[in-house]
Amino acid sequence: MANWRTILGIDPGTRILGFGVVRYLCNRVEYVDMGVVNLKGEPDHFSVLNRILREVSAIIDKYSPDEMAIEAPFYGKNPQVMLKLGRAQGSAIASANLKNIPITEYPPRTVKLAVTGKGSASKIQVSSMVHSLLNIETQEKYLDSTDALAIALCHFYHIQKTNYGCSRKNSSSWENFIKDNPSRVK
Repeated sequence: MANWRTILGIDPGTRILGFGVVRYLCNRVEYVDMGVVNLKGEPDHFSVLNRILREVSAIIDKYSPDEMAIEAPFYGKNPQVMLKLGRAQGSAIASANLKNIPITEYPPRTVKLAVTGKGSASKIQVSSMVHSLLNIETQEKYLDSTDALAIALCHFYHIQKTNYGCSRKNSSSWENFIKDNPSRVK
């Protein structure tokens, strides 16, 4: 049986953290799960960080991902927000590091470009494309989870581009195609 690999995508946040799980084999990707962790009820920022560490660890235990892709914090108008997002991202990264899971970070613009073809796409555009690409139903209230799936898809596309994890036969010639597919030739 072929060895499917699992990617955990994380959209870190201090109020809502999104996660998305996909699995892939060569050039085929499939939806596994998505969800959000609502952090709004936590009493302070340090409780938020502790909860992120615990929740992401539980997600890792549940899905046993081979790789984790996470969105990089971006500089907006308020540097304090970026600092808090960086801490949230660090807690999620620590969860993966504790399990020796390789981590790749992607800027938001790179994720949007990979999934929608437009680096300035809105959350709704990203959600719509994720819905279409993975053939799943999504709801607007789960935009953080579809963002996380987009991060996982971005990582999958990066893997495809670098040809990591899948050995491909050289089928650049008709001779190789005929040799590899005798039943398709009349």
